Amino acid sequence: MRVIFNEEMKAVADDLDRMAQDVSKAIKGAGAALLNSDVEAAQTVIDGDIEIDALESSVIDQCVKLLAKQNPVATDLRVVVSTIRLAATFERMGDLAKHVAETARRTYPQSALTDEARPVVEQMVAFLDTTADRLPAMLSDRDTKIAQQVILDDDKLDELHHQTFDIMLSDNYDGDKQHLIDLVLFGRFLERLGDHAVSAARRVVYIVSGFDPSKKPGPDEGTNID
Repeated sequence: MRVIFNEEMKAVADDLDRMAQDVSKAIKGAGAALLNSDVEAAQTVIDGDIEIDALESSVIDQCVKLLAKQNPVATDLRVVVSTIRLAATFERMGDLAKHVAETARRTYPQSALTDEARPVVEQMVAFLDTTADRLPAMLSDRDTKIAQQVILDDDKLDELHHQTFDIMLSDNYDGDKQHLIDLVLFGRFLERLGDHAVSAARRVVYIVSGFDPSKKPGPDEGTNID
């Protein structure tokens, strides 16, 4: 029975790894579409979300069958339940990337960004590109060091998000109402991508250690609860 469980769990893990890779590509593609008014990149992200959704359904179905047939306990149960949660998190990240891409497609050939907002959004996109690169390795290697770094770095993205509100509330804001609406929306989408990356990172730490890390773990306390 143990051999069967391991084989079935390996198939689930492979699907989850593919989700992480697809989500990583979607985040980077959405950022490029937004910054460069690249309608082809935007469409690729939008079309690719179907595959992410399908993988989520596959992962959850397989996990439910494992719970029903294998009745896992202890560490195995933690892995299966966490895998379900991770699949849902990655699916939502795919949706958020799609929303950003849809904004870029809707405003094409014009940019959704004003000149004033562009520098801050470029920093948000660059931050998320780094996060996107970390996701696949963090998951496949169960790398808690990468996970802790994702958790710790999230405050930087939150600060950049706050700066978008400063821009919008400035007397010198140079955009029209549509630019204002778009900045509110995709600013929030980008910020939420970071939040979901943190959720995934905390889930990886939980799989490895059994503990849910705080948002700000100390340098040697990534797996402890404050």
